[in-house]
Amino acid sequence: MPAISMFYGLIVYMYFMDNKQHNLPHIHVKYQDDEVIVSIPDGTVLDGAIPAAKMKLLQAWIELHKDELVADWELAVEGQHPYKIEPLR
Repeated sequence: MPAISMFYGLIVYMYFMDNKQHNLPHIHVKYQDDEVIVSIPDGTVLDGAIPAAKMKLLQAWIELHKDELVADWELAVEGQHPYKIEPLR
């Protein structure tokens, strides 16, 4: 489960071979003691929660890096290491 980005206290992970429970492309994000799983195509929450202000930052980052996230997802579900993605600044 490599971290692909970190910004504003958010740590974004992409798990290997993680297409069984949630079939669509998604990321796992930790913020302090909270964790959320978010769909890459539309930024919707699949499971969990983080504070609303952090969620807005995360959704903006997803929108900016959607193509890179989809490419990383395709690598990860095949068991390959995803690339790091530029954090939100």
